[in-house]
Amino acid sequence: MPEKKYRILFVSSEMAPYAKTGGLADVVAGLSRCLGKRGHEVRVVLPFYRAIRDRTDSIETFLPSMCVRMGDAEEWCAVRRVRTEHNVTVYFVDHDHFFNRPGLYHDGWMRDYDDNPRRFAFLSRAALQICMDGGFEPDLIHCNDWQTALIPGYLRSWFWNHPFLGRAASVLTIHNVAYQGKYPVGHYSYLGLGAENFVPERFEDHGGVNFLKGGVGCADAVNTVSPGHAREITAPGQGFGLAPYLSNKNGRFRGILNGVDYDLWEPSADLFLPAPYNVEDRSGKTVCKRALQEAFQLDPSDNVCVVGAIGRFVHQKGYDLICEAIEPILRDMAVQFVILGSGSNGIERFFGTLPARYPGRVGSYIGYNDARSHLIEAGCDFFLMPSRFEPCGLNQLYSLRYGTLPIVRATGGLCDTVEQYDEQTGEGTGFMFDDPTPRALYDTVGWAVSTYYDRPRHVEQLAARAMRQDFSWEKSAVEYEDLYRLALSAKADYDRSHAV
Repeated sequence: MPEKKYRILFVSSEMAPYAKTGGLADVVAGLSRCLGKRGHEVRVVLPFYRAIRDRTDSIETFLPSMCVRMGDAEEWCAVRRVRTEHNVTVYFVDHDHFFNRPGLYHDGWMRDYDDNPRRFAFLSRAALQICMDGGFEPDLIHCNDWQTALIPGYLRSWFWNHPFLGRAASVLTIHNVAYQGKYPVGHYSYLGLGAENFVPERFEDHGGVNFLKGGVGCADAVNTVSPGHAREITAPGQGFGLAPYLSNKNGRFRGILNGVDYDLWEPSADLFLPAPYNVEDRSGKTVCKRALQEAFQLDPSDNVCVVGAIGRFVHQKGYDLICEAIEPILRDMAVQFVILGSGSNGIERFFGTLPARYPGRVGSYIGYNDARSHLIEAGCDFFLMPSRFEPCGLNQLYSLRYGTLPIVRATGGLCDTVEQYDEQTGEGTGFMFDDPTPRALYDTVGWAVSTYYDRPRHVEQLAARAMRQDFSWEKSAVEYEDLYRLALSAKADYDRSHAV
């Protein structure tokens, strides 16, 4: 356990199980829970989205009315609260106009809401107001992605030397550097960051506003979610334009690998599965495979190779590569596919119609379904992640625990977590390819499928090694505690250098 216990405020646009579109939600939930178990006092601020309003758990009113002063406006909201286990309290910012909508970030046609910069600027400023009105004095404020990246700027301007928030250090975690929150300058007056922050080293970006860039410039410490990705995005010309700003953090930018909450992702105790299994006795995995085939209307067989994929249908994740390669794979290989996800309308249509064209061999589910996700991880033999870039990735970590061998592109966190199969020795935990092309994907799936049929003892050896890997949050939490110490030291240095 850490010697120093911190009061930590997480601010995020997502957290499982309340609001989720991707890995951010799982990371915020897993890390906050682990830090709470380690003795820190942890509180989390989220928007009160429409989907959360329908939940039946014991959400109570914490502040019936709260005023949030923005740059050129005054907003009023309520604050709801739920107390969870392990010393974690979650606050929900209840602003009907901003958050009572069908989607988190965009409408049913995948069009971003035009007022997203105002919605999340308000969330960021409201999180600080909750501290003041609710009597919580944080040591650290842990922000996540562009949606909450204004907070370091607020702490350096409105709240620097503030009697209540002035001692808080800021940490900004970048889960996906491609999404930076770039908006027209017309929104800047609402943000309330002042002219002193509209400079190239902070929030100004080619005449517009860049939330993430400013957050990097103002935060006391910054990290991304794997060491490999940290190296990639600080290389010259990389980081979607942010490489020089990240490099300028002078040691206050790190890569910390995401963890897995093994209370939720553990095949020996997974309540979503029809049969448990573990590394010593994997017979239950066969039961899960049959259940998966039944759920997705695949031909039942214990001996056919099944490949799964779960994710967002976007360019980054490489689902267009799967679209181009999957039919040649089905033509040439004895394999079944299961795909779950959503995103691009064209890719949704492609995968949605594929089962009708390949009955018994392909199953798909458009959307997100937690139970089916767990069943895919357990019932498949291989899990496909052909990402063009991947800050960390979580599904390959889940797959390793479930003895489902990852087939991944060699990038970012995938390189940090998957060991390449050695055909001579049988060592490794998965299969990797370098080029983001349909041909490379086809060849590597073929390599995995041929291993399944021709070298089954190697597959057993790989699966056993995969299941013994440990990517628990406990390891990552220790690194975050070290990052918090670094942020507090940087905050103290900044205060001394700016003292009057």
